[in-house]
Amino acid sequence: MTTKIERALIQKAFQERMDEDELMNCMRCGFCLPSCPTYIESGRQEAQSPRGRIALMKAVVDGLIEPDEEVERALHLCLGCRACEPVCPSGVRYGHLLEEARDIIAQHKKMPLPVRLIRKLVFAGLFPHQERMRKATALLGWYQRSGLRTLARKTGLLRLLPASFRQMERVLPDVPTAKEMKNRPHRFNPDDAVKKRVAFFAGCLMDTMFMATNDATLRLLQLAGCEVIIPPSQGCCGALHGHGGEKEMAKELAKRNIAAFEQLDVDYIVTNAGGCGAFLLEYEHLLKDDPEWRGRAAAFAAKVKDISEVLVELGFHQRPLRVAPQTVTYQDSCHLRNVMKTAAAPRRLLRAIDGVEFREMKDADRCCGSAGIYNLVEPEMSMQILDYKMEMAKQTKATTIVTANPGCLLQMKLGIERAGLSGSVRAVHIVDLLLEAAEGAQAAQGEERIWQTS
Repeated sequence: MTTKIERALIQKAFQERMDEDELMNCMRCGFCLPSCPTYIESGRQEAQSPRGRIALMKAVVDGLIEPDEEVERALHLCLGCRACEPVCPSGVRYGHLLEEARDIIAQHKKMPLPVRLIRKLVFAGLFPHQERMRKATALLGWYQRSGLRTLARKTGLLRLLPASFRQMERVLPDVPTAKEMKNRPHRFNPDDAVKKRVAFFAGCLMDTMFMATNDATLRLLQLAGCEVIIPPSQGCCGALHGHGGEKEMAKELAKRNIAAFEQLDVDYIVTNAGGCGAFLLEYEHLLKDDPEWRGRAAAFAAKVKDISEVLVELGFHQRPLRVAPQTVTYQDSCHLRNVMKTAAAPRRLLRAIDGVEFREMKDADRCCGSAGIYNLVEPEMSMQILDYKMEMAKQTKATTIVTANPGCLLQMKLGIERAGLSGSVRAVHIVDLLLEAAEGAQAAQGEERIWQTS
């Protein structure tokens, strides 16, 4: 609970830091309402809409209301999916307002000691340090491979954890060993002539827990004709920090990444995670008040591109691609679609695969409820949103649900479990399916050559 002094400090910081021009840009027209999952799932409560949240921010700035628990709750229940931005006729950058408001609250409110310790461990102690991420992931791998996971599940030890954590444990991928995570080369040559020279943003979770997907991404880039460089000094993109009220730490991570990439003579900085890519793209805004870094951030952001856009540009969809017959639907990554403006390229690639019957899901562009760690800290709303998403997925009769972000992927796997579809439906990252298709076509061509010579 915020004290009177804390509320006064928060209000003062709102008045000093919130972009009043951006707040005034909102015309209260309501075009954002049908696109907002929390507005819909909360029974159309105005405070749980983008328009309502902006009104609350403006009222705090104007001194009409105090930044009390109700204001804080409204801001924290937002997914930050930014689906409101593409439909806003005024072009309000709602995501920037939300991040600033959350940071102000986090920096001026004294949180309970356990919360402070967890935030320090996660935001400062773990994510900025890739070697620690590798060790934590290796520990998870030991849990999975040692038999402890089987024991914990059979004996019911997992019941000691909150339900949301128990559910997430069941859908975590099998992670690589510590040795596998350390032995990655930093440069890859294309299979044929060089078409593009690119740098790969490997990320933190993507290059540990989801390393197999990163490996698939690198292989696709090679097949597409890219020389690939992985700067070893890069690190976490800072998205969790920026979204979670740790903006200064996000800025430090941004500077580290800009320095790691800016000396490379590359055409693109390629990402395979919508959430990371969107935050990288907005480094210019994050560092807009820093004259030393603003221009460098803009040059960095200008090169950021999602893997699907790069593959389409290089004609990957025109090469032989084949999988076993299956019905596929696609769940948009919110930030990939709403911030990076990438929606057509993934669908074009999926439709190009022989064996795929592509069926568009209703409301594929609505958030799945993952939103970083939202599904862990706001499990009730997250599961409401996920259950709706799975109803839409069921209507497509898809056997494969494809997405383009690690959080979305885990959320869709969780949705499959909750819907009782395990064994009949799978969820995959788009690059994993594309590599499966490329290798499937190569295998089919090899079999055909053998048949022709026999």
